Amino acid sequence: APHHYLVVPRNHVSDPKSLTHEHIPMVERMVEVGKQVLSQQGASVRDSRVGFHWPPFVFVRHLHLHVLSPVGEMSWFHRTLLFREDSFAFVTATWLVDHLKNSAPPS
Repeated sequence: APHHYLVVPRNHVSDPKSLTHEHIPMVERMVEVGKQVLSQQGASVRDSRVGFHWPPFVFVRHLHLHVLSPVGEMSWFHRTLLFREDSFAFVTATWLVDHLKNSAPPS
């Protein structure tokens, strides 16, 4: 994709599978920052893909959100394999937040 940005939290978390219900605001903030960067760079927010690689397909052991745009200009390899939505290797931020909301109710 012509635009590929990473949003990295300050606090260390190894990967998205390590996140808990308490991390939902952090993930939502990461998405907000990623979309702001796309807008600032003149990229399409509507034709974007925003998400995380899912273990064991994590090669950098510090949580980072991929923000790519436009999806329509991604190569076949990147669009259908490496960054395929909600696949065995990559999950969207929306899927992750839903997963965290359903994983453990707040006490």
